[in-house]
Amino acid sequence: MQNEKCMDAILDEFSRIAKDYLQHINDRSVFPLPEDLEKMKRMDIPLQEDSLDPEQVIHELHELGSPATVTSAGNRYFGFVIGGALPASLGANLVAGIWDQNAGIDAASPVSCFLETLCQKWLVQLLDLPQETAAGFVTGATMANFTCLAAARHALLQKQGWNVEENGLFQAPRIKIIVGEEVHVSVLKALSMLGMGRNNVIKIPVDSQGRMKPDGIRKISGPSIICAQVGNVNTGAFDPMEEICEIAAHMDAWVHVDGAFGLWANASSHYKHLCKGIQKADSWATDAHKWLNVPYDSGIAFVKEKQHLISAMSMNAAYIVSGTKRQPYHYVPELSRRARGIEIWAALRSLGTKGLARLIERNCQLASVFAETLSNAGLRVLNDVALNQVLVSFGDSDTTKRAIQKIQQDGVCWCGGTEWRGITAMRISVSSWRTTEEDIEKSANAILRIVNEEIG
Repeated sequence: MQNEKCMDAILDEFSRIAKDYLQHINDRSVFPLPEDLEKMKRMDIPLQEDSLDPEQVIHELHELGSPATVTSAGNRYFGFVIGGALPASLGANLVAGIWDQNAGIDAASPVSCFLETLCQKWLVQLLDLPQETAAGFVTGATMANFTCLAAARHALLQKQGWNVEENGLFQAPRIKIIVGEEVHVSVLKALSMLGMGRNNVIKIPVDSQGRMKPDGIRKISGPSIICAQVGNVNTGAFDPMEEICEIAAHMDAWVHVDGAFGLWANASSHYKHLCKGIQKADSWATDAHKWLNVPYDSGIAFVKEKQHLISAMSMNAAYIVSGTKRQPYHYVPELSRRARGIEIWAALRSLGTKGLARLIERNCQLASVFAETLSNAGLRVLNDVALNQVLVSFGDSDTTKRAIQKIQQDGVCWCGGTEWRGITAMRISVSSWRTTEEDIEKSANAILRIVNEEIG
């Protein structure tokens, strides 16, 4: 009974903290102030011997930890293509925490297994992927790329009579890895973890927006994995998928698509043309914590031929009885893991197909407004704003770095820095359901004020 009272107190305290944090999220500096980071250090004390009241622990976490958070869940955070959590997905995240389910096998959580199976069906339809496509729910795009590329490695080596899961890569037939010069680091990391190496890739030239030039692939033959990209992390540009897939069809190649945020454009009739030909690929990786706006962490790996994914990911043990139902652990690297499908289900159920399309289209339109406002004020926009990414230069490298630092310190909004084709730039990513035209105007005004008053 005492434990039940303790749990009631924790839930009451949590409710108070949650309301306090969310109600004031846009009154704070987007990045923690120096005094907030200093206050956070008060948690750095020797671990005590005796137990503490859980309510006191949660209160301390909020008092010292909440001010030191980045308000990436707020209206004016434009860094790293991070989407805020939708109300339904946040609520589902809290319910999933209460349920505390191990989503690895049906026997441990029938509801998690059921919702993942349902989300797989919905997502395949929503993103217009081949009907037979299988999905695995992972931490993010890095592990989604890893999972898909493991399936690709299995399929290509199996064709050559090699069982990589049993025999490893020692003395295995070679697979060529083809990427664009603007390949994302998560793909390279996945390749290195799979034993295929970062330095073994063949890099294909790209155009002024970072799109792969397909003609470079034509000169290559033999078993290959072509890693294409939809949604360049800097410009938002899409590789020409139709041409790439047509070339791949005439060679022994698996086409993998890194679509961490760009794949969601396929859910919008207005931006769907950017994904033309994408259905002809063999696997796709994306993040749900980007444009689906679910809480961290959440990524999805899609593979057209289910058996290749299962062969690369499945495991067997005497105490695990699979049965006939879809077993989540056959589709991802982990056995024990949290039930991410619950939040994805809530986001999809809440938005519907039209709601998701509106979210994507509104973000893209706001990015265009942001770019136009800054450009009209004399700043240089470096990319064609085709999606939700905007690249801005303030002049030379030192000036741009100083501007980014001042903007981040100012706290009205947060934008990150990057290097684009030898030019230092500020990267703006509009990805949250919360962001409004007023937020864009307020952020642009703050940026221009800093340029006029402090940068010169």
